[in-house]
Parts: sequence; C-alpha cells; structure tokens
Amino acid sequence: MVVAKTVVLFDVDNTLLDNDQIAVDLTQHLDEEIGSRGERQYWAIFEELRTQLGYVDYLGALQRYRQEYPRDPHLLTLSRFLLNYPFAERLFPQAREVVRHVSQWGQAVILSDGDVVFQPRKIDRSGLFEVVEGHVLIYIHKEKELDDVEQRYPADHYVMVDDKLRILTAVKAYWGPRVTTVFPRQGHYAKDPEVLRTFPAADLTIDRISDLLTIDRNRLLAAANQRV
Repeated sequence: MVVAKTVVLFDVDNTLLDNDQIAVDLTQHLDEEIGSRGERQYWAIFEELRTQLGYVDYLGALQRYRQEYPRDPHLLTLSRFLLNYPFAERLFPQAREVVRHVSQWGQAVILSDGDVVFQPRKIDRSGLFEVVEGHVLIYIHKEKELDDVEQRYPADHYVMVDDKLRILTAVKAYWGPRVTTVFPRQGHYAKDPEVLRTFPAADLTIDRISDLLTIDRNRLLAAANQRV
C-alpha cells in the first residue's frame, strides 16, 4: 500500500455543512405539521437518544415519536422532509472548493459520527460523497476509532478539521505532533463558552471553513508542533 504524505480528515456537521440551519428548518417543519407541543416532544426524544447512543439520530427519534402516536399521518410527511432535504443548499460557502484545495496535498476523507442510514444519505445528497470520491468513514464515536482510520488511510501526517474541541483534543492526544488540529468556529458547539473554557485550543483556529483556502500545507504542518 502506498502511504500518502498527508491525509486530511473532515467532520461534516457544522464543519462543511450548516447543521444548525438544518435543525432550524426541521423545527419549523415540525411545528407546522405536529404543532409546538409535538415539536418539543420530538426534540426531547432526540436528545434522549443522543445520550443513549452517543450520536444524533433524526430518523430514530421520529421512530420513537411514532410509538407515542402510531396513527398520526403527519409522520410520513416528516419522514419525507428528512429524506429529501436539500442538503447541498446547506453546505457552507466554498466547502467543496476547500476539499478540492486540500486534495492537492493528499487524500481528503470524510470522518463523521452518525447512524448508518441518515448520515450517509446526508453526505451523499450534499455532494460531499462525490467530492471526496467516496472516501467516507462513519463511526459511532470516531475519536475511539483512530486506529482503524490509520489502518485504512496510513499517512505521515494527518490534518483533522472539526468544529468540536472535544474531538480535536482526543485526536491530538492520540496522534500528537503527527496531526494538525483545525478548529473552524462555526455552529453552536464551537461558540459555547463552557466548551472553550474546558478544552485546550486547537493547533489552528479559523473563523470559517473557507479560510482554509488561504492556508498552505507547510503552515498546517508547522502548526502541529507549536503546542508540543
């Protein structure tokens, strides 16, 4: 197997894709279809499942909600809304260009958490599956599967781009100076004051994913050693 010099790992939600806006759109649709009470109940089930599973499961929450209201015809409309959502319209500006830009240095790979149905569909319908040429990994807890990532995509150096400092901290602890952690401050997790107080800074912090277009490989490699 030929070892790539650099492998760039991209998170999806709130890194390449504006998941916060997707949640806003879903909330509005839930309110229209099942009312504000039903909408609040759905999100309560959603959070309960996230705690149990360790990842978000939109369709699983809908299935659980259906157990409470098995005769509600609006559930079919909600399912259709989720499955046919125009995810490509929710990519952050120049997200595709960023992936193509870093592909000049080495392999670009999607590294995501999620379920085995909705998350792959989101990646496919957003166009991200195509732009990374099918190089997609989805785990329950990706920070616990880095040995598998390394086996599938061996490299001299990794770049991990993620909006969650918790994930970046775990990745840095595993790979040390062999990884550059990049923190795009997009989405509610990236702006949570408690999160910012709890976890150390990433090797490189950017305001938006498109900022990577102005950063070259040498700067990324150098950033990995600044905190070591």
